Amino acid sequence: MEKNASKAASQLGLTQQAVSEQLKKLRDVFDDRLFLRKTNGFIPTPFAEQIAIEIDKVLNDFNALLSPKVFDPKTVTGTFVIAATDYAQQVVLPDLISKLRKESPNLKLIVRDFEIDKLNELMENGKVNLAIAFPDYIPDSYPIIKLFEEHHICVASPHSSISQTNPSLTEIANYPSIIASPSRPNFKGSIDDWFKRFGLKRNIVVSAPCFSIVPMYLETTDSIAFLPSKAIEGLDLIKIKLDQSPEPFDVIAAWHPRYNDDALHKWVISKLEIEKL
Repeated sequence: MEKNASKAASQLGLTQQAVSEQLKKLRDVFDDRLFLRKTNGFIPTPFAEQIAIEIDKVLNDFNALLSPKVFDPKTVTGTFVIAATDYAQQVVLPDLISKLRKESPNLKLIVRDFEIDKLNELMENGKVNLAIAFPDYIPDSYPIIKLFEEHHICVASPHSSISQTNPSLTEIANYPSIIASPSRPNFKGSIDDWFKRFGLKRNIVVSAPCFSIVPMYLETTDSIAFLPSKAIEGLDLIKIKLDQSPEPFDVIAAWHPRYNDDALHKWVISKLEIEKL
């Protein structure tokens, strides 16, 4: 605490008159003289000495807010919420969750199903921190990173009647087909437009709510499905060779712009496997 008006003014970058005016306002606020004039400066009143301790604490806390924070995942606590499609939960999250648990053991994770109609509301309200899905599911205003490129493969059970044949694209379109429709329950698949280019419409007979259940349905029905290649690795399915293949698509991570400068968010993003092109 400076006990000299000119020294206080110099430290604050103000004139002595400005300091005197501010001191007068403080006296009115606290209803106390605060400082008494003496020959070579001022002496604080008992009340001024009392609040000086509290003011020092406030100033120290404020300075701490302005100081750069060192992010240490080992000491991070709290909850991080990831909304992911069924595909992303199956293909992307196992590796990500493993890394997060090893490096940040006190961080709790919530994985929730991807709700395309509620995503923007959930992210604006801070109920979802990160979304992992396909570009068509994400609002254009959200920052994104591409994780990798994926493509669909036509598959069937080894026991199906089509598994030992070499069908044409027309025969593929007419064959009973199962689709995964995780965003909305209907009979519209993501590659319907691709079939339309050839003047074909698929014979969709089953619409499933998630990718992971489709191989089980293929096992018990004489049907086919177009599934992402990474979702069928290690499964007992036959790949049906096609003369033409659907275009590849991206798998991305996205977030609300409010998290652009958040240290925890940046760290989680850095742990995602990004395919090197």
